[in-house]
Amino acid sequence: MRLSQVGRALRSSALGLAGLSLLSGQIILSLFVVATFPPDFGLRFWSNPVQWVDNPKASPPAWTRRLRSAPQVRHWSETRRDPVGHEIRGRTILTDYLMAYDLEADAWPSFLALTVTDVQFAERAPLLGLTLIRPDETRISLLRHAVQGPREEEEGPFARHVEEDPLRIQISADASVISFLQEFLAEEYQLAWNEADIKSQALAIMFGVPDETGAAFKPLRGRYAFLFQTATRNETDAVGSVQLVVGGDAYGFMGTDSIGRDLSQGLLYGLPVALLIGLTVSVLSTAIGTALGITSGYLGGTTDIVIQRLSDIVANIPVLPLLIFLLFIIGPNLGVIMGILIAFSWPGLAIQVRVMVLHMRSSQLIEAIQSLGSSRARVMFRHILPQIMPYFLAQIIFTAPSAILAEAGLSFLGLGDPAIPTWGQILEAGFRTGGVYVGYWWWIIPPGLLIVLVALTFMLISLAIEPVVNPRLQTAQRR
Repeated sequence: MRLSQVGRALRSSALGLAGLSLLSGQIILSLFVVATFPPDFGLRFWSNPVQWVDNPKASPPAWTRRLRSAPQVRHWSETRRDPVGHEIRGRTILTDYLMAYDLEADAWPSFLALTVTDVQFAERAPLLGLTLIRPDETRISLLRHAVQGPREEEEGPFARHVEEDPLRIQISADASVISFLQEFLAEEYQLAWNEADIKSQALAIMFGVPDETGAAFKPLRGRYAFLFQTATRNETDAVGSVQLVVGGDAYGFMGTDSIGRDLSQGLLYGLPVALLIGLTVSVLSTAIGTALGITSGYLGGTTDIVIQRLSDIVANIPVLPLLIFLLFIIGPNLGVIMGILIAFSWPGLAIQVRVMVLHMRSSQLIEAIQSLGSSRARVMFRHILPQIMPYFLAQIIFTAPSAILAEAGLSFLGLGDPAIPTWGQILEAGFRTGGVYVGYWWWIIPPGLLIVLVALTFMLISLAIEPVVNPRLQTAQRR
């Protein structure tokens, strides 16, 4: 068997070409993820709920909106850094930021959030305000917020809500908006609602009009304008950026989970992790098994007995209970998972390689090399190993899917590394929060299909090179 035969088998087989194409695409996509995602994506972003606070919760992919007959609420976000105008009233400078949103559905948004960053002032802290201008020209004052003023012994100029600590206000859930909506209902529609009713229907009041009974609201379609104003005393006072988010009923390419995390990012990040687990475990466990198998078969004697008995002992240790026990004691860690998978995956290969080496050791080629005075190490790793390399490569391909499935299974049991998001963890979160029972298919099906796809990739390659590894299959194909 030669490596050239393996390459020829892959190129000449439809299964091999399909497997190579899939693996090439996965490697390219993995390199893109490694180059574009931060190294601490798991802890800094994925496991940090603050990063996803402006995303809708448990929303299907955005492209599903096209499959629905009625228009759906569009998720919208806009950031303004430059104001549209200034107005001076006495000693106060009013600065306006204007943003527009079109409501095209017979429903209202799921939330309304405001984020303000980098508030700078020289003496007196500015006042912030937000007004909603509706399609029917009515106005609702939504926010009046006073920025924290100078502290004792603090010298100007002053900075508040810098990039690391922005001002985030969930307008639709803010307590102060209740009184504003209560005033709006009384003045515009002569309705006297209590605070509890207004709180439960705050978004319906903002984006709707009363029905005939006056006890409920129906959506008001059209263009809404959000007027954000700052009231300052100094010309140098400014706001870095103003972001407004209107929550829709669909988001992103793969939707979101119950925390609002963009599942497309988690699925992308899980690809290089899956390949890293599969290839690392398979390469190292195969290398250990091959090295021990060659040593056992060629040296024989006490060395052979020790290695074979060790292989028998390790092969009969239950790996899953040991993994669960160690992860419970040490804590969920991807390195521990990979280390245990490597430590317990080599015995079967060592036994198989030993049998192959026993046949090679008595061949005329090896006897001639020994007669020339070659050392045992040279014979094993310069003359026997190259003959086993095709089988070594095939074993790597055979072992990789098992390692990926093992890690996914442990993550599904809640024993995955929380610092590194994987497909198994996404599946586990979907089942743990009940997503599978309420029909959140975008949360369950994609990670499962991706695990199957990666395993299928290695299976196609292994099927293509199996005739090279197994001469009996090659003979059967010729017949």
